[in-house]
Amino acid sequence: MKTNVPIISVKYLRTAALRSAIDPVPSIRRAAARNCAAAAPGTGEYFNSGTGFPRIYVHRFTPNCCRIGEAFVLFASALSTAFTALLDVEHPVVSAPMADAAGGYLAAAVSAAGGLGLIGGAYGDEGWLRREFDRAGDARVGCGFITWALAEQPALLDVALSYRPAAVMLSFGDPAPFAAAVRDSGARLICQVQDLGQADRALGCGADVLVAQGIEAGGHGFGCRTTMTLVPEIVDLVAARDSTVPVLAAGGIADGRGLAAALMLGASGVLCGSLFYTAAEALTTPAARETVAAATGDSTCRTGVYDVIRGYRWPAGHTMSVLRNAFTDRWHGAEADLAAAGDPVAAQYRQAVAEADYRTANVTVGQAAGLIGPSAPAGDIMAGLTAEAARLLAR
Repeated sequence: MKTNVPIISVKYLRTAALRSAIDPVPSIRRAAARNCAAAAPGTGEYFNSGTGFPRIYVHRFTPNCCRIGEAFVLFASALSTAFTALLDVEHPVVSAPMADAAGGYLAAAVSAAGGLGLIGGAYGDEGWLRREFDRAGDARVGCGFITWALAEQPALLDVALSYRPAAVMLSFGDPAPFAAAVRDSGARLICQVQDLGQADRALGCGADVLVAQGIEAGGHGFGCRTTMTLVPEIVDLVAARDSTVPVLAAGGIADGRGLAAALMLGASGVLCGSLFYTAAEALTTPAARETVAAATGDSTCRTGVYDVIRGYRWPAGHTMSVLRNAFTDRWHGAEADLAAAGDPVAAQYRQAVAEADYRTANVTVGQAAGLIGPSAPAGDIMAGLTAEAARLLAR
């Protein structure tokens, strides 16, 4: 749904005049209008207009636009949603907590560009987690965990919470054992789900945000649901539960068209992984980024071979989206043989990772690969994504 409101000129900067001008706009509550009016307007300043309502932007007219007194223009951003209000961010975009790719520099860059960056807690390494939070510095970032792996090292949650993250995202497992600790810390609890049953469970655990992940997504996923139908069904489920929990769309979203489409499906934003896998700040190699830039959605496959070779015990039903290569061609469908091959093949894999040889090593992206260009700073990626979406929504 578009959240644009009419452009309104306000003369003389008088609080009463500002209130009277914006009160009639149906998209903005009177209380929100008073809050905005009470703040000192200035060029490029945002003011919150209340939970579930767009943030308000106050911008000074240039003299050649309006010569009568000190005039301002007030409008609501087309990309303001319940998620941006809840997390107090400018854009409804979250960078996924990708294992081995989403570190502190990337998370900080996404947050600096107006989104919410998440550090990937992955399979659990306290030293790595502390290092990446330190790299994020004072940036307002969050963190994500693979829930079943966190259950094996629950103390890592305390480590993450000690850095006062804006949000903690839990994926692939029961969030219940960790939900209270996350919410009691003041962080927002984001739960990624792949079907309606998981969504209902997450709502019951007190999730502040749901991520509806379709099978198009890069990295691990579960089941067979696609983003296009899963997102509106989960949005409807939330509404049927009389809940206002925002839903983010994930899977196959890598440009402004995808962001705009997600908002039209009822989502309050998007979570993007593959798009930021190639960002200059990501913990990926230049060779991996170049491989993605040359790929298409047809280049991907969902497989379990990299979990077998790395010794990760993923629950049944989970698969991993990667770019096809000689390794997947050889071993996909022959996972039992791969497991039996043992350490010699595992050693070859580790050497390939060290040498950035992606004929064997994994490039972990999803079907959005064909929409991703050459590597660029995360800020530039964010700017292109949001500008295109805003332009499309304004049509």
